[in-house]
Amino acid sequence: MRFNQTFTVTEFLFSGFPQIEDGSLLFFIPLFIIYIFIVTGNLIVFFAVRIDIRLHNPMYNFISIFSLLEIWYTTATIPKMLSNLISKKRTISIIGCLLQMYFFHSLGNSEGILLTAMAIDRYVAICNPLRYPTIMTPQLCAQLSAGSCIFGFLVLLPEIAWISTLPFCGPNQIHQLFCDFEPVLRLACTDTSMILVEDVIHAIAIIFSVLIIAVSYIRIITVILKIPSVEGRQKAFSTCASHLGVFLMFYGSVSLMYLRFSATFPPILDTIIALMFAVLAPFFNPIIYSLRNKDMKIAIKKLLCLQKMFDASAS
Repeated sequence: MRFNQTFTVTEFLFSGFPQIEDGSLLFFIPLFIIYIFIVTGNLIVFFAVRIDIRLHNPMYNFISIFSLLEIWYTTATIPKMLSNLISKKRTISIIGCLLQMYFFHSLGNSEGILLTAMAIDRYVAICNPLRYPTIMTPQLCAQLSAGSCIFGFLVLLPEIAWISTLPFCGPNQIHQLFCDFEPVLRLACTDTSMILVEDVIHAIAIIFSVLIIAVSYIRIITVILKIPSVEGRQKAFSTCASHLGVFLMFYGSVSLMYLRFSATFPPILDTIIALMFAVLAPFFNPIIYSLRNKDMKIAIKKLLCLQKMFDASAS
């Protein structure tokens, strides 16, 4: 393996704008604003949960951990996208490419596992409310949160280690916004049939998580519909609406990207799908959690008021 070898990153969406003066700034500014919003919005959600004692329960703890993961998830790719927009030489070293793949997908895996834990939490809360305090203890909640991150980062190590041993040749052009498994494997000077194996592994992991979450919510909705009062049904649905929205957005875009196997999409569609799960889904997550949740909105207002009081006292 030659560590000084580089991949030329070809971004079809921006290929017509290689220089700032040719229009790349038009893409740089909105992407930069979106990234700042993602980081700021998720930090607000995280600290609002940590500061408001009323939100110290498993559901909001999972939300705060998810928000923290979202910050690092987008940081693994968006800063490099931004630098490519204003750089004449859009390259990334092999080491940098492998690290980007590892952290991006490890954080994505951790989020997927955490979403599954959140679905189980809502299932227990609604389907077994009397046993919820004894089942979802703070210890179990902490174990699920830590386990999601640990497993998410460990499961990809063999895959990344295997890719690092492959010889790379040819034009080394990655026709994607960031380093991803399939584009990188296609550059290997070896049998690319392993791409299908990679697709199957990813598909099994995605489908398994989706099935667990889907079964949980089918059961949840069945129980909610049996609640006699309209107010009770609305309250039960409101506790699940945010998580269900994030789940649909996250796994919907991920499925489009990784459950197509040998199917090929036009380059512009590939770029749009990549933007959906790498940029747009994280962008909407803090909005969904803050606007769809009354308790969260109250906690955020308290956090902002505390910040204003701190700024006033400091001045």
